[in-house]
Amino acid sequence: MTTHTAASFGTALRRLIEHLDGALEQAYRDDGLDFRPRYTPVVRALVADGPQGIRALADRLGVSHSAVSQTVSQMAAAGLVAVTRGEEDARQRIVALTRAGTALLPRLEDHWRAARAATASLDTETGGVLVEVINRANAALEARSFSDRLAAVRTDRAAPTGNRNRAA
Repeated sequence: MTTHTAASFGTALRRLIEHLDGALEQAYRDDGLDFRPRYTPVVRALVADGPQGIRALADRLGVSHSAVSQTVSQMAAAGLVAVTRGEEDARQRIVALTRAGTALLPRLEDHWRAARAATASLDTETGGVLVEVINRANAALEARSFSDRLAAVRTDRAAPTGNRNRAA
């Protein structure tokens, strides 16, 4: 197993997502479901709040409009959601679960319960609650973006450290 450092932090995060999403996707396949882990937040939002626009979904989920649009397109191709034009604004695309998407909910709930239990097991084994660490990191990055942090480091490196040419 590769142990990552700050220098390979992004790779460590991608590897973690591969572990989690890969196992979830395999569990769905093993159950005969054509469902991807990235669909889960969209389905949950639609169940909780009913049909809504892409922008509303993006805002609710805290991800980009583009990411939601791509996910919804994949879900529509799989027959899980239907996308219609808004009544008040034809530019708006309204997303709703289809009958087929709704029919999957009991099976999906079983998978989601198993995922919560497996996550709790992982939290116990690692001695922390991973989602809490992720939430704290996201909150810190919302308060001060990673771009700002990078710029500050670059500025600090470029700042003069005194007159190096002065004779001692």
